[in-house]
Formats: sequence, structure tokens, C-alpha cells
Amino acid sequence: MQSPMLARLKQFKRRISTAHGADISTPAARRKARLHYYLGDVGFLRVIWTNLFQIAPGVWRSNQPSPARLKKAKAMGIRTVLNLRGADVFSFYLFEKEACETLGLTLIDHKLQPRALVPRAQLLGLLEVFDRVERPVLMHCKSGADRAGLASALWLLHREGAEIDAARAMMSFRFLHRRGTSTGILDHMLDAYAADCETDPMPIRRWIAERYDPEALTASFRTARAARGRPAAKDGR
Repeated sequence: MQSPMLARLKQFKRRISTAHGADISTPAARRKARLHYYLGDVGFLRVIWTNLFQIAPGVWRSNQPSPARLKKAKAMGIRTVLNLRGADVFSFYLFEKEACETLGLTLIDHKLQPRALVPRAQLLGLLEVFDRVERPVLMHCKSGADRAGLASALWLLHREGAEIDAARAMMSFRFLHRRGTSTGILDHMLDAYAADCETDPMPIRRWIAERYDPEALTASFRTARAARGRPAAKDGR
């Protein structure tokens, strides 16, 4: 049973997450938006912890960068920021977009889900982004654990010709990804690709175009979790 204190904390976080973060047009609104960023979007955890890692030459992954961290990324030589959370109306995106415009960084928004599989066209679209993006590039989600992990795995498979085991290493507890939770649906997808390649090796683009079935994979993942007494996966920002 959930304790009353924990329930109140969750209620407070929900209120903060949906309040005061959708406007940075005035000094007062910016102050409230910063509160939203650091509390509602738990940006205080990302002040020191960045989950920054170079996965390939000129390709980096991290958690949500603040404007100050984007300035440091610019100094590192980063030219493009690939936002895997997608465009949004809240502080984390508004500050990021503003900072990228100020710094002259190209911002690309391409939304993935941490606890759900996106449609085929969305994954193929991500591979197309990989093909045209200007390096050095920094890709990020909220924590840098799940969506950034999947995107990193797909980059290695698609752009670097990596083996599946090297791609899977991008989705590990080293980056705080936990396969045993609902985010394991992303691992389930890579497992399906690996299983198909055992009998019919193929590039990841072809597999996504011809065999990737998010509905069937979601159903099989939920069945497997139910057999282990785990709840079904849910979407998340």
C-alpha cells in the first residue's frame, strides 16, 4: 500500500509538472519556468549527472541538457542537437530551443517513447535523420537512459555497422536503463531483431521496414511480463 506521504509527494510532482512551465516570455514567467524545469522535470538531478557518453566519432548521448550545458556542448564542437523527447510546450523544451537558437546549434525534434514502441514510419524517420544529420551531434532524452539508449543502438547498427551485442550495450544499467522494468520493451524490440537475424541476417533498416510490428511486439512483451507478475508498459514523456 502506498504511504500517504509518498502519495502527497507524487501529487505535488504532478502539479509542478503541469504548472508554470509553458511560458518564458517575461522575467516572472521565466522564474516559474525554471522552477518547473528543476522540480517538475527533475532538472536538479542533471546539474552534475549528465549521462554523457560518446558512442561513435562525433556522436554523443546524454540526458536533457540545460542551456548552460548546451553552451559547453557548443564549446566541445557540437553542431546538432537531436531531441528524442519531441517538441513540447514546457520549460525543458522552451529553454532548449531558445539556447540552440542563441548558440547557433541546429535542433532536430524526433520523438521516441521510453515505455512504448513507436510506429514503423517514426523509426524509419529516425534512420533518415541519422543519414542527414550534421556531426558532431548530441542526442538526448530526459534521463539519457532509455530513448537515448535505443537511438544509440540504432545509430550503431545503421550508421556504424556494429554487431547486435555492441548495440545492446547502449541499453544497460551503465546508463541507468533497466531491462526488467516497463522500459524493457525497447530491449524486446532489439531481441526480436537479433532473433530474426539468426536465420535471415539483414540491415536494421530492412528489418524495420519489413518485419517490425510494434503491436505484435507490445503484445508479446506484455504477455511475458504478465507471466512474471509484472505490470504492462505505459507511455511516458
